[in-house]
Amino acid sequence: MMDLRYFVKISLTMALVQPLLMHVSITGALFATLLLFLVIYLFSISSSSQDEGKYPPGPKPLPLLGNLHMLNLKKTYMSLWELSKQYGSVYTVHFGPKKVVILAGYKAVKQALVNLSEEFGDRDITPIFNDFNDGFGISFSNGENWREMRRFALANLRDFGMGKKRSEEIITEETQYLKEEFEKFEGQPFETTLPVAMAISNVISAIIYSTRFEYSNTKLHHMVKRIYENMRMTGSTSVQLYNMFPWIRPLVANQKRIVNNVKEAFRQSEEIIKGLKKTLNPLDPRGIADCFLIRQLKDEESGKTDTLYHSMNLYCTINNLFGAGTDTTATTLRWGLLLMARYPEIQARVQDEIDRVIGRRQPVVEDRKNLPYIDAVIHETQRFANVVPLGSPHQTTCDVQLNGYLIEKGTSVWPLLTSVLRDENEWETPDSFNPSHFLNKQGQFFKRDAFMPFSAGRRVCPGESLARMELFLFFTYLLQHFRFTPPPGVSGDELDLSPVVGFTLNPASHKLCAVKRA
Repeated sequence: MMDLRYFVKISLTMALVQPLLMHVSITGALFATLLLFLVIYLFSISSSSQDEGKYPPGPKPLPLLGNLHMLNLKKTYMSLWELSKQYGSVYTVHFGPKKVVILAGYKAVKQALVNLSEEFGDRDITPIFNDFNDGFGISFSNGENWREMRRFALANLRDFGMGKKRSEEIITEETQYLKEEFEKFEGQPFETTLPVAMAISNVISAIIYSTRFEYSNTKLHHMVKRIYENMRMTGSTSVQLYNMFPWIRPLVANQKRIVNNVKEAFRQSEEIIKGLKKTLNPLDPRGIADCFLIRQLKDEESGKTDTLYHSMNLYCTINNLFGAGTDTTATTLRWGLLLMARYPEIQARVQDEIDRVIGRRQPVVEDRKNLPYIDAVIHETQRFANVVPLGSPHQTTCDVQLNGYLIEKGTSVWPLLTSVLRDENEWETPDSFNPSHFLNKQGQFFKRDAFMPFSAGRRVCPGESLARMELFLFFTYLLQHFRFTPPPGVSGDELDLSPVVGFTLNPASHKLCAVKRA
């Protein structure tokens, strides 16, 4: 006779499946087949129990569905954070049939990603990322491909984006274009999303292609909109379900749209690169794309057949740099402007420091060490905005012990960055926007160990230095020239600071006024 608990699980499962599948279009016949499969599945097996004390603890999973009944897929990061309060800083959760280990809090994340960086150094490539990267590029690849593409990207980012005066000149020039774009609104309310994203995207474009686009250029508009749309859809409920149950792919419209957007991005890259090839000078590379093409030519001339410098790696690497470089930096900058309008007393103090230290001249990177309050405000914006709350999924390269638990080779591990940036043991007021988190008693800037918006360890964001330079120069220059306020009739307290959830956390739709300073 069947145990009573199986009847309970069958009832729960049937109740849970229907609302979950509302996120994809599904026929009645398929739905009935799925329910029948679940009943047979539940009758035939019992849920496996974990060896207590050996593996990370966690909530008991339902067959096939895992712990879906405990998760709000519209705010997955919040559900996982709440579960950590019950099961600890290292625990197991099941996304459908897939077992995932969650790391919560600064100490656990640092121990894994920094102290055990090799053991936790692989990327867990979920179905949606495999669909358009196919194991190539930087962000979603492993093994020799990842090592070589990361070496290439870091070396050339240093040359064209981080280590030369030219990179500062590129950003400085773009700040002036963005200022002119803001001035066109003549102090009236406007949406900051597109102009800010175009400016940041132009910096990446100049570093990769040695090309910038006018803000009126429709190709740039489409490029930016594709990036934002993909970031939003990647974090959607339907795509999360697809990552858990890849067999539902024909039913997930967002999966098709994401892949089509990436194909369109590849076509645009191919068009630009064809133009670069016509004027390519192997002795004088103009940007990262030129460097890749030159290496490609050398491998072809030497007859190398197993080269990693092929077109798929070129397009995937460029797409990775554009996506990560545009969305996270532009989103953080938008959060910064919104927070200045929300907290005018902080904005006033920022502008007072600018006036005292810089005056009306163009800000330069060297000014940062003399602007401790601005540095603190930018860091606190990154912490508070919490732009990548889930981090990116890792995978263990071998069996490893963490906090006394065994995590087996090949296990998916999610470092919950929101739990680091809001760790109550590391931040005095974790839920408040408080630049004092980064200031000592003498008013000097100091960086906190738990500041990990770029992640940490082997998989730390390769463009971190470039992003920090962009945030400082854009933020300082814009605050030098504008006072940001809510629209007329709206008080600062009425500005909504709740995020719109996707793969990244964006500010809710809003308008600001950029009022020219005297």
